[in-house]
Amino acid sequence: MSVKLLMHWDIKPGRDQDYFEFVIREWAPGISRLGIEPSGAWYTAYSHRPMPQIMAEALAEDLPTMQRILKSPEWQRLQEKLMEFVENYTQKVVRASGEFQI
Repeated sequence: MSVKLLMHWDIKPGRDQDYFEFVIREWAPGISRLGIEPSGAWYTAYSHRPMPQIMAEALAEDLPTMQRILKSPEWQRLQEKLMEFVENYTQKVVRASGEFQI
């Protein structure tokens, strides 16, 4: 059964350009190499209520695969680099429903 990694974060002030370059050049290709397939990303430019600026999701074939990937040194390296550009990061793994999930 497929599982989905749901991630939320805000881009640190003044880091937008560096953040987007990192995500396109390193983060998205890196998680794909690990076996997590990016399946969606949303950018909130404006909201009347507090919500994450970025919401992203990625799929893995099953829970053991996702757990192995999230414990891997490569995932840790990608996450450490991502944290240079973002704050308020949260993640959770859920059973994939095929629909938008929060």
